[in-house]
Amino acid sequence: MTRHPVRRSASFGAAALVLALVASACSSEPPSQVRSLADRFAEALSTQNVAAAAEITSDPAAATTALDGIYAGLGGVGSASGVTATPRFTVSRTDEEQQTFTLSASWSFTPTDDDTPESAASTTDTPESTASTTAAATSTSAAPTATERVWTYTTEGSVADRGAGLQVTWNPGTVVAGLTPDTTVRYTTLAADRVPRVLDASGAPLMSQQVVTLVNLDASANAGAVAALVSPFAPTVTAESLGESLATAGGSPVTAVTLRDEDIAPIESLLAAIPGVTLSKQTRLLTDNRELTSPALNDVAAVWQEQQDATAGWAVQLVGPDGAPTQRLTGEDATTGDDIRVSLDTLQQLKAENALTALPNAAAIVALRPSTGDVVAVAQNAAADAQGPVALTGLYPPGSTFKTVTTSAALQAGEVTPETVVPCPGSANIEGRTIPNDDNFDLGSVPLTTAFARSCNTTMGQLAVGLPDTALRDAAAQFGLGVDYVTPGLTTVTGSVPPATTPAERVESAIGQGTVTASPFGMALVAASIADGSTPAPVMIVGRPGTPDSTPEPAPAQVTDEIRAMMRETVQNGTASELRDLDGLLGKTGTAEVAGGPAHGWFVGIRGDLAFAVFVAGGDSSAPALAAAGRYLR
Repeated sequence: MTRHPVRRSASFGAAALVLALVASACSSEPPSQVRSLADRFAEALSTQNVAAAAEITSDPAAATTALDGIYAGLGGVGSASGVTATPRFTVSRTDEEQQTFTLSASWSFTPTDDDTPESAASTTDTPESTASTTAAATSTSAAPTATERVWTYTTEGSVADRGAGLQVTWNPGTVVAGLTPDTTVRYTTLAADRVPRVLDASGAPLMSQQVVTLVNLDASANAGAVAALVSPFAPTVTAESLGESLATAGGSPVTAVTLRDEDIAPIESLLAAIPGVTLSKQTRLLTDNRELTSPALNDVAAVWQEQQDATAGWAVQLVGPDGAPTQRLTGEDATTGDDIRVSLDTLQQLKAENALTALPNAAAIVALRPSTGDVVAVAQNAAADAQGPVALTGLYPPGSTFKTVTTSAALQAGEVTPETVVPCPGSANIEGRTIPNDDNFDLGSVPLTTAFARSCNTTMGQLAVGLPDTALRDAAAQFGLGVDYVTPGLTTVTGSVPPATTPAERVESAIGQGTVTASPFGMALVAASIADGSTPAPVMIVGRPGTPDSTPEPAPAQVTDEIRAMMRETVQNGTASELRDLDGLLGKTGTAEVAGGPAHGWFVGIRGDLAFAVFVAGGDSSAPALAAAGRYLR
């Protein structure tokens, strides 16, 4: 069993330090001098008033030193562990003749999320720190309730009159059972001998706990010398960036970079030799393949950490003058948690990441298995990473990819069939809103399937005018859009489709503009719903599907069959025809106008048991998203 001392990075939060004492019999007589002094001593200890407690002992200096060490080691005032402790001492018994008293103590430790056997889990190697950027979301996995850890014992104390009135005879064992003048006491967590891993969909190792080194420097360090050594592993770290970080820190040390063992090895001694540089070892949960990154892994790491917290052991130790534990006073051994298997497919993930690397704008790909809801890939490029987990929680107008929803609503309303001939003029004034097609292309009158495949805005706007206020919202919910999930290991937002209460609002919503928003995850869920015929519950941790906040009935099977056929036509003879060489591909392109900048580009696709969405912010058209989809699939 490995025992790890508490470090400043591990916090035990609101640990209640309670020295609860067995109640003594009530008496109408005034308390004796022994009882009165013992009560004062207990009260001072309960309030962590070291000065007051030490003052009434026979050796205030020794008492002060010992009490400071007790509170620091177990989580009271001044604790390096970050524990918030609330002690309570009560005298349980006194013996007036022997001038002794008895305390019954109960220390209650309540760990928080930071109370871990090692440092907090992290999944990425970043230049400045290993903290991941997160965005606001409406669904996440619930945090576990902290487990209370309790230690109880009784101690004996004595009082004596040494010429200045009664004093508590100082003995550290009166406060903590077993404590001596040569020892102090410490609360620590215990890790299991084997640390669980995160496995991918195939059962292959995906993430494991690894040792990393934090390269810290203060204002006296030569930033240029540090940057020259670490830049081969972290190209964004420069003398200028380090100088800015130090200036912002106002004289406090900063972490220049966090490096894996294989990276620090050739430069460790050189870095250590630079004045003002300190190296700090920690453990982090990292991907085994350093090329693999995903915003989804941050939530997976949180699930892994929850399991570590739940299975971690703890101990209260006597500690000798050299800082080494000499005796375990109480505690529980750690247990080994199970490996955590996730739905991510390593090959699909790497393919998705590689498909985005060439794009300068923020871009994301999310892919699901329609038959199971398994999330097989969540990829972003560096520009997207700088904005947070946009693949899962970024909300954008979905543009023409939303025509899958609009067409479904129109088909369900009985307004049209796929063969119905509908007008597709280059532009149309609909309810006072001029709707143009891309470059004002004009198809005249064509079957609905053709209007869908060629992405006629004018057709869709006209179809939506006569729909009920909630028709688009309800049709979107049938495909999972606007439904949110609490999914273990995955924080997501699908999107929002408010009711369109006026014809003008319905025109805007019909083409994925106005108040309609969707995340890349949300549009991947739409594609998966069309592929499967109903919305699959998303899965990240195998065996733990997400729970929806609502469960709309799926769209009629005939309608989803017809939407799939239209998406096939889109690839064969419509706006996604550049991907027609990909057998079995169904898809829908989208361009979404945004105020003050170029349009966003989208592509949602289905190929066998794979449904996905590609998003490119500011792509100006769907072309970059189509190209990325081609790279991903090929």
